[in-house]
Amino acid sequence: MVVAEDDLLVREGIAALLSTEPGYDVVGRFGDAAGVLDHLRGASCDVVVTDIRMPPTHTDEGIRLAHELRQFAPEVGVVVLSQFLEPDFALALLDDGDAARGYLLKEHIGDPSTLFAAIEAVVAGETWVDPAVVEALVPDRPTGPLSRLTQREIEVLGEVAKGRSNGAIAQTLSLSERSVEKHVASIMMKLDIFADQSTNRRVSAALTFLAHRGRP
Repeated sequence: MVVAEDDLLVREGIAALLSTEPGYDVVGRFGDAAGVLDHLRGASCDVVVTDIRMPPTHTDEGIRLAHELRQFAPEVGVVVLSQFLEPDFALALLDDGDAARGYLLKEHIGDPSTLFAAIEAVVAGETWVDPAVVEALVPDRPTGPLSRLTQREIEVLGEVAKGRSNGAIAQTLSLSERSVEKHVASIMMKLDIFADQSTNRRVSAALTFLAHRGRP
């Protein structure tokens, strides 16, 4: 595992936190994306945990790093850490492929279980989006195409966007898995947003729909 963060104290804190989990081995710590890329040209790792903003521009280096890794090291998962509750950043991360990519708000890295859940998801090749990002998108009063959905279907759509399987959604919402399957099928029919049924495509399709629901 590699950690990329330009703030030394934060970088060392994340590395120390990761090192407390059995089986997690931090093999590199860098202050910018260039250091990560140089390292991975001569070594390998399973996951890169990176800040979204680093030198030289402090804009979206973490997302661009993820895109570069997709090209020459597609086997490496990436978890991007961000201070921003902004769906467009999460969508940009998934723009060139959503498998093995995670977007986690920095405010949640103090909860090891949340950070470890994001890492484990990307290691498994799945997509993981911070639930707070999804919750910010789910409207209290649905309008437009979302008004076609029942309140329960809105809840299910939000859980889909978080990357949860039908089984996990069933547990979260106290439903049977069969009921969740029926709700997902109804959502698909009403909104026509899922190209297929893979976990990754479900996440990115649902997140894209929610993020752009109010736009022309």
